[in-house]
Amino acid sequence: MVRPFVDRYLDEVAEIARTIDRDALTALVSGLAAVRARGGRLFMLGIGGSAANASHAVNDFRKIGGIETYAPTDNVAELTARTNDDGFETVFARWLETSRLDADDAVFVLSVGGGSDTTSRNLVAAMEYARRVGAKVLSVVSRDGGAARGLSDVCVLVPVVEPTRITPHAEEWQAVVGHLVVNALCPPEAGGGAP
Repeated sequence: MVRPFVDRYLDEVAEIARTIDRDALTALVSGLAAVRARGGRLFMLGIGGSAANASHAVNDFRKIGGIETYAPTDNVAELTARTNDDGFETVFARWLETSRLDADDAVFVLSVGGGSDTTSRNLVAAMEYARRVGAKVLSVVSRDGGAARGLSDVCVLVPVVEPTRITPHAEEWQAVVGHLVVNALCPPEAGGGAP
């Protein structure tokens, strides 16, 4: 029966929309507006489907949001060379180091689980490096937030409404949040909030 599944799935999406932390979303918009105002750069990090969302966000934050934005996963040659030579665990932190990440910049992590001692260690290492150099850490994650919840200046937690669909809901909401934020950064005449 397809229709009951369609109804359930969309009801779950609606429940997330009703329960997601709107104060965290507001803080995320304000944090990104501050990065733009001080001329900082934004570095988008993600793995798998989240990497695809990071790449999409680079376009939107640059073109619409007016923030200089990059994603290491957009450079396959460097990503695979670093993975081969240094290991996947340090690939993002080393990339941020070479990019001369500093206190004017922000790292924006998109992840289902937020990283831990055993999963997405490359994201955790990048967030730890960002904290050491004074860059802001922003994230959109799900589950319990993982390491990102404790390492982020602003963490938007996508509520778990159906345990068997954590990943699809987390990744679809990364895109929703990205679009919400970048449109909030637009001037009012373009339909945005222009903080």
